Amino acid sequence: MKDLTFLIIILMTLSCKDKNEKLVESNIQLVESKITKTEIKEKADTLNVENGLNEVMKQEDILFNGKLKRYFTIKEFEKVFVKADSIKQLAEEEPCTFIFDTELKNDNSNMNEFLYFYKEGSRFENYKEKIAVDEFRFTNNNFILYKGLKLDKTTTINDLKNIFPKAMNEIGTMDVYGEGDLQVIQLREDENNISDGHINLFLKNGKLYYMHWWFPC
Repeated sequence: MKDLTFLIIILMTLSCKDKNEKLVESNIQLVESKITKTEIKEKADTLNVENGLNEVMKQEDILFNGKLKRYFTIKEFEKVFVKADSIKQLAEEEPCTFIFDTELKNDNSNMNEFLYFYKEGSRFENYKEKIAVDEFRFTNNNFILYKGLKLDKTTTINDLKNIFPKAMNEIGTMDVYGEGDLQVIQLREDENNISDGHINLFLKNGKLYYMHWWFPC
C-alpha cells in the first residue's frame, strides 16, 4: 500500500514537471515570436528612412520662362532670349563635364564648336544648332514653370518648403565662387536614381536665386 502511494506521488510529480516544462517552452516560443516581429518592424522602418530621398525635379516638368524645355534650338533661344550677352568657347572655361560631350570627337578636333551662351547671368551650352540649360538665374523677369507652379526671384523659403519638404529639411550652405555663401538644396533628376547628377537650387537672402545641373567629373 505504501509502495502504491509512493508511486502515485512520483507520477504526479513527473506530470507537473512535464506541464511546467511545456509552459516554459511555450513562453520561450512566444518571446521568440515577439522578437522576430520587432526585428521585421525595425527593418521596415530602416527601409522607409533609406527611401526617404529628396524630391525629384524632372526636366520634362520644367518650362523656362514658361516656353522652353531644357533642350532647344538656337532659333528658339533667340525667340525667347533674343540674343546672348556674351559667348565663350568651353575650352576657355575648361569644365570637367559638359552636356553634349557625346558629340566630342576622339581627337578633340571639334572642341572649338562647343560654346557657352551667357544671358543675364544664366549659362547655356551650345553645340551647332542645339542648346541646353546649364545654369539658370532668376534675374529680372526670368522664371520657370514647374508642374504649372511659377518659381522666380520672389519665391521664398516657405514656398519651397511646400513644394520640396524633404529637400528643404536637408538645406545647407555652399561657398559659391563670386557669390560667397549661399543656401542650397539638392533635387534628384529621376525617380530611379539612374543619373549620377542632381539639380542644385540656390537661395540668396531667403529667396530663390539660381539653379544648376550638377554632374560629377
